[in-house]
Order: sequence, then C-alpha cells, then structure tokens
Amino acid sequence: MMQPIDNANYRVLLVDDEADIRDVLSMSISDMGFEVICAENGLEGLEKFQSAAPHIVLTDIKMPVMDGIELLKRIKQKNPETEVVMITGHGDMELAIESLKHEATDFITKPINVDALEIALTRTRDKIVMRRKLADYTRSLESLIREKTDLQDRLASLGLMISTVSHGIKGLLTGLDGGMYMMNSGFSKEDPGNVAEGWIVVKMMVDRIRKMIMDILYYAKDRPLEWETVPVKAFADDVIKAMAAKADAGGIEIVHEIDPDPGTLEMDSAAVLAAIINVLDNAVDACVRDENKAHHRIIFSVRADASWVLFSIEDNGIGMDRQTRDQLFTLFFSSKGIRGTGLGLFITNNIIGQHGGDIQVSSTPGRGSRFVIRLPRNLPSAIKGAVDSEPEP
Repeated sequence: MMQPIDNANYRVLLVDDEADIRDVLSMSISDMGFEVICAENGLEGLEKFQSAAPHIVLTDIKMPVMDGIELLKRIKQKNPETEVVMITGHGDMELAIESLKHEATDFITKPINVDALEIALTRTRDKIVMRRKLADYTRSLESLIREKTDLQDRLASLGLMISTVSHGIKGLLTGLDGGMYMMNSGFSKEDPGNVAEGWIVVKMMVDRIRKMIMDILYYAKDRPLEWETVPVKAFADDVIKAMAAKADAGGIEIVHEIDPDPGTLEMDSAAVLAAIINVLDNAVDACVRDENKAHHRIIFSVRADASWVLFSIEDNGIGMDRQTRDQLFTLFFSSKGIRGTGLGLFITNNIIGQHGGDIQVSSTPGRGSRFVIRLPRNLPSAIKGAVDSEPEP
C-alpha cells in the first residue's frame, strides 16, 4: 500500500504583486499542507528562489519590475527541474500559451478557484514525486546493470581460471605420478638412486601444487593488508631462505648483493614476500628451461635510498621476447604451458601496486631477464587508506 504524500516536504514560492491575493492564496496553500514563501514581484521572487530553493513556483504573469514569463525563463535557466505554475487573467490566454512554450508546468486563471488551485498544485507535486522515483529507479537499474556486468566478468574469469588451473593441475599430477612411479620402481628394485630421483620429482611437484593453491587463494579473496615496519635486511634473508632449496634442486646458483644497512620498509611482509617469491620462482623456471648454458645463476640484490627500496632479480635463463614481456602481468597469461596458471605475476603486480610501488622488466631472448621491484620506504597514508577501504568481492 502506497504511503500518503506529505505536502509539508514541498516548498511553494508564491509571486504576485497584489497583497490581497498573496494573503488569500498563501493561506489556502498553507491549508493544503505546503510550506509557503511569498514575493511581491519577479525580481524579489528570483532572489527568494535562489535562497530558498522551492520545489514549486506559483507566479502571476503580469507584474511590475519583472513579469512572470521573464521570471519563468530565469528560473528554468538556473534549475530546469523546478516546476512553475502560471497565474493569468481570462484575457491573457496568449501569454499563458507562451509560458507553456517556456516549459511552464501548468496555468490557472483568475479569479482563482481554490479547488482548481489544489488540483494544479497536487498534480505538480505528483510530477515531482514521479520524477524522483524515476531517477531512483534509473540509479537502481544502473547499479543492477553494473552488478550484472561485474558478475559476468567474474564468471568469465572464473571459467577461464577453472580451465587454466585444471590444465595446470593435470600436468602437475602427471609429474607427481611420474615421481611416485620412479620411487616405487626404485624400492622394488632396491635402487636408491631411482628412489632419490623420484623423491626430488615428488617434492618439486608438491611445491608447485602448493604455489598454485596459494596463487588461487590470493586471487579468489582479497585480504586486508597488515601494515608493519620491517627491517629490510631480515626480510631479504627470508627471501633467500625461501628460494634456496628450489634453486639448489635445479642446480642454480643464487648470488645476493644486499646493502649493508638498507634500513626499514613499511609493508605487509607476507604479501610482499609472496610477490617477490613469484618473481624468483619464474627466474628459477627460466633457468631450468634453458638448455643452452652449462651454469645458471640468479642475482638477488637489494638497494635503498632515503625514499625507496629496490629489489632486483636477474637471471641468465631463456629470456623473453617483447610480446611475452608486454603480457607478463595479464591475468591468466603464462608462457609455461600447462605448468603455469597465469596468476602469479598478475598477483605480484597487484600487491606491489597496493604498496605504491612498481615493477620494471627488461629481458633478451636467450640471455635472461631482470625484474626490478621498487617500493616506497614509508607508505603514504592516502595509499593505505585507499587499500584498506576497498570492498571485498
């Protein structure tokens, strides 16, 4: 059931140069429940329109100083949505028609019948109500369209992610089966070498599955970042420890070059650690896939100044062409075939961006790649506030 409309929420500006008519009409309009403001000519009416912002203007056409049609024109210039009802005499029909051409809402004739006045004002008020409802409906519809578009984008991304991840998992499970087969064969033949080789494969596949799951979790649900001030040297040591086992398994040398006293860095250490590990993981993979060099090396360096801390990861692996380099941070793009999900570097780029930093990449096919991650030493409060206030999907 519709709620009755309260006229008290609507302000009427009455403009007429005859005091007696103003008094009578203002009492009638007040009795109808409207708030009433009066003016004795068009110029005063325009001033009160600007200060009081009435919803409805009821104005006589013929007035000194500024007539009603000129007032109508001025009001429509300032606020086209203001509804203006004109008061005219019986002999002024041409003026009334002219006022309609200038977008007057309605007109009533003198002598004014109270019932006709109430009908005109009620109809005008209803027009305002309907316009507001239409605007609300339009905003709601636009919001629904945006939500539907976002949902479609998410579903499309989800479908692509499921397809990509399923291929990745299939490849990892195949590798895991191979490692387990080698171990079983080694046990049955009492061949320790086969067992050890199979165990290396199993550990590698488990590590890749763990990384894939962590990437999916990061992508599937944003978590609020936990800001803390972290000693850069200790953080760099954690990065090196995290990558040491994988690099050793691939026969890759890790060289670290860290400033003696790089100071502290304001960040979410777990998120940034995951981001840098993603880059190092790609560097290891680039080295493992490169069959043209006898020795592979990754240089992990940390440099700092008063404002920025730079983490550099440089490898001498297979390198990348320009097309691959340009798509590195694109969602679901991977140059690893079934071994990659296309999530890792996309997530890395998002994390570094949330910290107000950036990533620069240079690479040459056959020679290797270099990633430089730059983070501000002290995070501006505006960036922290913007990240913390982001809604969860």
